[in-house]
Amino acid sequence: LVTEPEFNDFAPAWDPDGKYLYFLSYREFNPVYDALHFDLGFPTAMRPLLVTLQKTLGNPFVPEPHPLEEEKEDKDKEEGTQQDGEDKASDEKSEKKDKPEPITIDLDGISQRIVAFPYPRGRYGQIAGIEGKVIFTSFPGEDSVPSDDSRDRPRGTLHVYDFKEQKKDTLVSGIEGFRLSGDGKTLVYVTRNRLRVIKAGKKVEGDKAVSRGGSNRQTGWINLNRIKASIVPTAEWHQMYREAWRLQRDFFWTEDMSGVDWEHVYQRYLPLLDRIATRGEFSDLMWEMQGELGTSHAYEMGGDYRSSPNYAQGFIGADFVYDAENNGYRITHIPHGDVWEASKDSPLNAPGVNVTEGDILLAIGGQSVSETVSPGECLVNLANQEVQATFQNASDGEKRDVTLKILGSERELRYREWVSNNRRYVHEKTDGKVGYIHIPDMGRRGYAEFHRGFLAEVSYPGLLVDVRYNGGGHVSQLLLEKLSRRRIGYDVPRWGTPHSYPDASVLGPIVAVTNENAGSDGDIFSHCFKLMELGLLIGKRTWGGVIGISPHHPFVDGGNTTQPEYSFWFVDVGWSVENYGTDPDIEVDYRPQDYDTEADPQLDRAIAELLQQMEENPPQLPDFGERPRLTLPTLPKAE
Repeated sequence: LVTEPEFNDFAPAWDPDGKYLYFLSYREFNPVYDALHFDLGFPTAMRPLLVTLQKTLGNPFVPEPHPLEEEKEDKDKEEGTQQDGEDKASDEKSEKKDKPEPITIDLDGISQRIVAFPYPRGRYGQIAGIEGKVIFTSFPGEDSVPSDDSRDRPRGTLHVYDFKEQKKDTLVSGIEGFRLSGDGKTLVYVTRNRLRVIKAGKKVEGDKAVSRGGSNRQTGWINLNRIKASIVPTAEWHQMYREAWRLQRDFFWTEDMSGVDWEHVYQRYLPLLDRIATRGEFSDLMWEMQGELGTSHAYEMGGDYRSSPNYAQGFIGADFVYDAENNGYRITHIPHGDVWEASKDSPLNAPGVNVTEGDILLAIGGQSVSETVSPGECLVNLANQEVQATFQNASDGEKRDVTLKILGSERELRYREWVSNNRRYVHEKTDGKVGYIHIPDMGRRGYAEFHRGFLAEVSYPGLLVDVRYNGGGHVSQLLLEKLSRRRIGYDVPRWGTPHSYPDASVLGPIVAVTNENAGSDGDIFSHCFKLMELGLLIGKRTWGGVIGISPHHPFVDGGNTTQPEYSFWFVDVGWSVENYGTDPDIEVDYRPQDYDTEADPQLDRAIAELLQQMEENPPQLPDFGERPRLTLPTLPKAE
């Protein structure tokens, strides 16, 4: 081994001169305190490093004395040689150049010859060696979910370190990745959707070069619009079909394909390729073919579809009904979301708008609404736009115009109201004895939503955890670890209240609610909640899909398929959660009439079970007794 298996070392790259092996490594353990809860993390743990391949090589970052001007090698000797000697030397030099010298690597003690680059810990992407230099990319920290729009992704910086000059420099900013030519003299990098070719290790001009010269040899920018590809869709579909089949054969989580004759499946659907006429039909064929595996998470998505017009629907964030008397739409309900985020709250709740339930909406953007012209029709193609709307006050009939920032989606608004209403309902039904949190998925959003609720709701004696409609992900183990904390002590101050140890641990019972729409990591959370005996699981049997994926093999047309690569096994049921789910301890149906009456029998049953457990075993702080008395010892009297 070149490095010890103590750290995560990756991206090795050779020095063309045969002196060093460059690589990136996660090995900087410098934790940072979390801003919201008691935790520490390692957001910047990576550094570029090198290994000296020969024992005789020193640290290349330590300056060594050398003349200010390099002497010309053998200058006097060259002047005194004869022309024949020069020709012979030239021939030998040329022959030597054609036969590269072998590289010697001293393996003895190589793991002790690791040197870190003089750069701080951070986030690095690639590293490569060129003659006398090394180049690598760094990226800024990412504190939010990246947008699907590539223009919003963090922009990297291409660094270069010159060993001879022992000098740091920046070659170019705004980079996403690069590749070197075979001889290491030319570099191409990508930024947004553009490619640029530059001399490796040479600093280049910025975006000004683009405006002055455009795409040419001087600027290095490549005009991708010149690329024209002739595509035969039927031939492309045949290649993609074979590729998808091969990917499942090579990456499916068990080599025997769970007993499915995969070659037979290939031959079964192959004749249908000659009968499909559109990309959509090819997609249907892929779902049918992969469906023969009888396994979850075998998806097909994306592809070369013709772009359709996008007339984004706008929303005013309210419920309304038509009012024939006023020929407008009466506002019956205005949901409340996060008031500090305009995109997550109703525009009618914005400061100065002052629209209340009962007011009449008469017009949007100067267009009157009516029984045949709904507000939705007037809001087509107005998502995220400022629009003037006319309302009539319910109290005095006064008409007024207000400017609204129209929503592009009500999803976050409606979700926040649903969670807030559930939390309020649980608090009221339990007289403030039980807290409530909902986990929408097991990704970054779900992790955030869990902590948003948990950090406040954990102060209640009992806790109700709602994982219904959980979309899956991969963070269930982090949440279960936190829910499994059991109080074994308290930090008791003179002033204030005792603080639990461990921190953020629930005093009393926990109950979880799940349903058939909780899947993937939602399945795993529900099953392990029971397996870890954290509390009762109430609701319906979960979705039943626990074979994970890591999609990384796109089709030639930009589409993709997923290969179920790793299946979960549990100590109680083995592989049986896949294609079945997990059963609740107490099954409670959500009937159609419950939706109609806005009842929630699953939530009600969970509340009842929690209250019963708390009645049988009331959660309360222990009697700490008298505090220790450390009186001064009585000294014997001197005789």
